[in-house]
Amino acid sequence: MPTTTQGLVAHELNAEPTLESIQLDDIQPNEALVQIEATGICHTDLSCIDGTLPAEFPNVLGHEGAGTILEAGSELKHLSPGDKVLLSFNHCSKCSECTSSHPAYCHAFGQLNFGGRRADGTQPLSLSNGGKKLYGSFFGQSSFAKVAVIAGASMVKVPSSTRLELFAPLGCGIQTGAGSVLNTLDVQSGQSLAVFGAGSVGLAAIMAGKLRGANPVIAIDLSSERLALAQKLGATHTILASDKNVDVVKEIQGICPPTGVSRAVDCTGAAKVVEQMIQALGSRGKAATVGAPSPGTQVPVDIFNHLMLGRQYVGCCEGDSVPEKLISYLIEQHAAGKFPVDELITFYGGNDYAKAFKGKTIKAVLKWQ
Repeated sequence: MPTTTQGLVAHELNAEPTLESIQLDDIQPNEALVQIEATGICHTDLSCIDGTLPAEFPNVLGHEGAGTILEAGSELKHLSPGDKVLLSFNHCSKCSECTSSHPAYCHAFGQLNFGGRRADGTQPLSLSNGGKKLYGSFFGQSSFAKVAVIAGASMVKVPSSTRLELFAPLGCGIQTGAGSVLNTLDVQSGQSLAVFGAGSVGLAAIMAGKLRGANPVIAIDLSSERLALAQKLGATHTILASDKNVDVVKEIQGICPPTGVSRAVDCTGAAKVVEQMIQALGSRGKAATVGAPSPGTQVPVDIFNHLMLGRQYVGCCEGDSVPEKLISYLIEQHAAGKFPVDELITFYGGNDYAKAFKGKTIKAVLKWQ
């Protein structure tokens, strides 16, 4: 029997989502029906709404969910009703990227994660009043809802004692920031690290840098308040980029002589910031982009300097993580007092979604239950 619940429906580009009655299709064998306890609001959700990133409409977004399985499909032998799960990105688990521990670059779902469709092309949701079909498999979850149809590969089973509302954001933003440092850049003890952007993703990268023993750890942001939090969480130096008298590249080179920083990550997606990050790299330095601009955005690169200094500039999707492994690791580090994700989160009731979407908090989390 189809399930009726409530979800946040974005009807068109630039339209604020509204909480409405929706109907969920029956689950397929590789899916589960999940009662959502909490959902983090990620910048990717906002970028899809405003057109920065591609999305279809009308759509139920949300891709940092957490909840309890109500019904599990016949193919999900490792999952049962009552299991607690954190939700992450969908992937096929069969292609060469998935089987080589790089599911964020899945051949089948790399683009479909934004599509809001199942693998078979169907839309699993509809409005209760009128039956209009909705795109509703965003990252395999569409978890801006009280109950959702979740792809099997999107679920990470966690112990029953797990604080779902606290760890919901690990499914995307926090995982991305931490993974950029732990996986893509593979920062080592004593290496210098610069993090451009001190939002939730950047702060996760800073905490991961501290975990790895990076030194110095430089946070760059437009907000002095966010830089103060960055320093609390592990940054040894901060640069206020909104100060017109500050030359960000020269500041970094002064902190990391003689040629610049060893490792860097951009969490803004701003072309000018990416250009600064590349210029600030020292000899054999490596930089990664995790902030997502609109498709087609480009930056100039001084090829000669890139060659002579042996610099590397790479992309990083979802922290190049295996969600089951990285999410579990971050929860363990939190328990040990080494990854204080609590410092980033502000909770909102599900009905306060409008306030949460417009808030100036680091990481807003909607609590549905």
